[in-house]
Amino acid sequence: MRVNRTLLSAVLVVVALVVQVSVLARLQLPGATPDLLLLVVLGLAFVYGHVAGALTGFGAGLLADLAPPADHAAGRYALVLCVIGYLAGLTRPANGRLTSAFAPMAVVVAAALGSTLLYAGVGALVGDTAARHVGLGSLLFTAALYDLLLAPFTIPLIMALARRTETDPVTENAGGDVAAGWLASGTGLSIGSQRGQLRLRAARGRAARAGRIKGVKRL
Repeated sequence: MRVNRTLLSAVLVVVALVVQVSVLARLQLPGATPDLLLLVVLGLAFVYGHVAGALTGFGAGLLADLAPPADHAAGRYALVLCVIGYLAGLTRPANGRLTSAFAPMAVVVAAALGSTLLYAGVGALVGDTAARHVGLGSLLFTAALYDLLLAPFTIPLIMALARRTETDPVTENAGGDVAAGWLASGTGLSIGSQRGQLRLRAARGRAARAGRIKGVKRL
């Protein structure tokens, strides 16, 4: 199941990064850019928990740091998404299923605001003052708005895909698999076939007796 988690997370992160760079970044929306990568990390963290959320966030952020046209220091967005993924994973329900839409939407808004502030804060530490020229208030508002509008179309789908890797039919049907394996072995299979032959012979015998009885009545 760890392999399934890793493969699914990698595929979703790569697809989200491609869509974000090639589509969303080209929309030229005012303020921030819709962060599909952030929503993927949130959706996976809601199902897998805080550890997987932190690891997925770090990997997704590092990939975004290295992918063109990135113009910031490598590791900056990886740190942001690692922290966001960890904190979002702490809100994961016990069964991995959300019972209301309010909680995840509130987490999306908090994550959009927190990631923008953390990214700007780390940028200020390394001398990047781009957020000051754009306007931090505008970035915060548009980031929360865009992510909130995009979340209902992405997070439920991501969570549904992630939950499919959590179901283990081998574990859930262990008893049935043991029985099937025992029947597939020599003794179980032979007993099953002998019972089937006996039932077939008994059915044929009953049909023959019924035919003879009907014949007597017609005479």
